[in-house]
This record gives sequence, C-alpha cells and structure tokens, in this order.
Amino acid sequence: MKKILLGLLAVVALAVLGVLGMAASKPDAIHVERSTTVTATAADVHPFADDFTLFTTWIPWTALDPSQETAYSDPPRGVGAWYTWEGNDQVGKGKMTLLSSAPEKTVHELEFIEPFPSKAEASVLVADAGEGKVKITWAFDQQADFGTKVMTVFMDMDSMLGADFEKGLANLGPLVEKAAAERVAAEQKAAEEAAAAAEAAAAEAAAAAQAEPVDGPRSLEPGKAPGRTLKR
Repeated sequence: MKKILLGLLAVVALAVLGVLGMAASKPDAIHVERSTTVTATAADVHPFADDFTLFTTWIPWTALDPSQETAYSDPPRGVGAWYTWEGNDQVGKGKMTLLSSAPEKTVHELEFIEPFPSKAEASVLVADAGEGKVKITWAFDQQADFGTKVMTVFMDMDSMLGADFEKGLANLGPLVEKAAAERVAAEQKAAEEAAAAAEAAAAEAAAAAQAEPVDGPRSLEPGKAPGRTLKR
C-alpha cells in the first residue's frame, strides 16, 4: 500500500513539475485581437469606444448577466472616465478606465477584481480601409505573471477571448453603420437647407434691387439754363 501511495505521489509530482515547466515556457505577454470592416469613418466609431454608456451596448459580456450592477463616471466619456461592473460568475467584478482617446486609437485600462485579480489593457484601433470603409481592431494586452502562465497551460486565451471579441465586433458593426448613415443624412439635409436659404436670399436681393427707383438727371424749367444761382 505504501508503495502505491508513493507511486501516486511521484506521478502527481511529475505532473505538477510538467505543468510548471510548461508554464515557464509560456510568453511573458498575452496579445489577442480581432478585426472587422464597416462602412463608416473613424469619427463614427469613436463614440462607441470613448463613451462607456455606448461601449456597454456592444461588448458581449453585458448580455451574460443583464442584471449585473454597473456604475459610470460623470461624464462617462473622455480621458479619465470609468465604469464598474459586478455580476454573476460569468462576468465577475471589475473596473475599466479610459487612458487615452482619439478617433484612430482608444485605450482602456482593465482592472479585474473577481474572480481573479489582474490588470490588462484593451484598445480599439480604427484604420482607413478605402472606399468609404474603416477597419476596426479590438485588441487585448496583458503582462503574464507566473500564475497567469499556469492558467494559460489549461486555457487557450486567443480562442476563448477571441470568440468574445468576434461577438462584440459583430454587435458593434451595425451600430456604427447606423450612426454613419444618420450622420450622412443629417449632413445632406443641412446642405439642402443651406442651399435653399442661399437661393431664397439671392431671390430676395434681386427683388429688392428691382423695386428701388433709378436716379436720373433733373428736368429744367423752360427757358432756364443750367447753372448756379448767386446771392448778392
């Protein structure tokens, strides 16, 4: 019996050493990204990365727990803005803070509190794709400590997180394209109204010019020559 127990302990020890060895060989950084292309401009995409009240309308984890508790800074947009969440085991608890914000690149700091404390960065990058389209890339970057490396022995972060990113971008695309279409319609309406106003102003000016009397030479009384009258 003692030999069996020693054998089992040896197997367990070897398994642990194997896991630790595999963890030690993992890279020091984790990077995951996914991309999509939409008909829009970088300015159309930006609010959905810059404003946390819009950001939470398309990220996939919102749907995992519709009753999760969320809180937003005031205002919920711009550098320094933040949002917090706390929900079921699928979403956990954490905080996201806006580190930098521009139409071409927005960077968020992720602070996971539960179930495992850790920090990472997420970025939304937008690049011109030609023909009125832009390429949106959602990226995740994290420095991997040894505990994280051990976790990645059992989990494929690219497959797991990449699938979530794909869902999120599938949600984001239609929202951005709708906003872009509304912007184009508003710009077209404003241009038509400006053209109509200019046309109306030109017509009014022409009508006013026609109505003004034309000054001509004064008529002289019969028998009088033109000239000045001198007073003595």
